[in-house]
Amino acid sequence: MDVSIAKPSENHIEAISEICSSGWKQTVEGKLSEEYQEQNTAFWYNHERIRSDMEAGYYTHVALIDSDVAGVIGGGLTSPGVSEVFMLYVDEAYRYKGIGRLLLEALTGLQKEQGATEQWVSVQEGNQRGIPFYEARGFKLQGKKKERTDTGEEQVSLRYLREI
Repeated sequence: MDVSIAKPSENHIEAISEICSSGWKQTVEGKLSEEYQEQNTAFWYNHERIRSDMEAGYYTHVALIDSDVAGVIGGGLTSPGVSEVFMLYVDEAYRYKGIGRLLLEALTGLQKEQGATEQWVSVQEGNQRGIPFYEARGFKLQGKKKERTDTGEEQVSLRYLREI
């Protein structure tokens, strides 16, 4: 399997939308209502939003196998020296093959070039795909962030940090 990491482009938008929507829904399955899941994915992962976020530089890399998008990552600086992983999703068919690691390495390299010395990420509480992945890469739990959704549900994110 030959994986290449590239900058996302217009022809990747549909696949990014599908991978992010499906990946995010899996992380909140059984925790947040179907109604909220539909609202949230319609807001964040519609094609126009992805296009504008891509132009703003929030989607930084895609993993390609042949010309198929296998995964996507995005992030940015949130203040001088401080970076954030905004999203990292790998298509279910390609998980556990090192693609997430390659994407995180690409984003981390970019963020270091931009002057970041620390990197943050939020992981849904109970996400047994994300939590072990980030902890294995040196992220340390810093605390919990609780938010109310538009549907009145409580969403709990775990905030992780690592020095880069």
